[in-house]
Amino acid sequence: MNSPHGQVVVDVDGFVLAGGQSNRMGSDKALIKLNDQHLVVHALNILRGAGLAATIAGARSALSAYAPVLDDAGLGPLGGVCAALASTSAEYAVLLPIDMPLLPSSLISFLVECARSTHSAVTVPSVNGFAQTFPCVLKSAVLPALESEFKAGNDGCFSAFRAAAVHLYKPFTSLAVENLVQAGQLEHPNGLPPALWFLNINTLADLDRARPLVATNQVI
Repeated sequence: MNSPHGQVVVDVDGFVLAGGQSNRMGSDKALIKLNDQHLVVHALNILRGAGLAATIAGARSALSAYAPVLDDAGLGPLGGVCAALASTSAEYAVLLPIDMPLLPSSLISFLVECARSTHSAVTVPSVNGFAQTFPCVLKSAVLPALESEFKAGNDGCFSAFRAAAVHLYKPFTSLAVENLVQAGQLEHPNGLPPALWFLNINTLADLDRARPLVATNQVI
């Protein structure tokens, strides 16, 4: 499998987290259309654009026509993360929510490269000074620590990620996206500012806001 830079990606697997209840949307977000593509297609294209194999973790609808589907037992986001890590033999896993269609694939590639070079347990982006929970690159070795956090009743992904990094004595790395854009290391093909990359599609109003911002049939 080749990345956009021609490198073979053999130690990273990608996962789309699609197990949410979509309560605010009123129907399964995975099959909501943004312009002419379902959100699940946008998410898969982001991962594939970074040269990653893509699996869907959790699904409320029949999504196997789009990619392999992994059962997360309906245990929420951290349960989906744990199920994804348990299913892969790769050294790293990229976790991407179903509802962030404006992210450029180049950001995923940059996070992966950073995770490898720093040997970080967890690598996430930050925007406007706030570290984001997703997308994230996790070292697969964090799985036992995440499972312990989950069993202890800590189902918050961000705090569990931090605890897992401490447990492994490995870095928790947060990359300021605005700085990377200013330095010319990242850019969005549609020219969107970084704050818009992380727009979550939770409601119909969010969907209306995103429509003019995404280019149809374009892997970003």
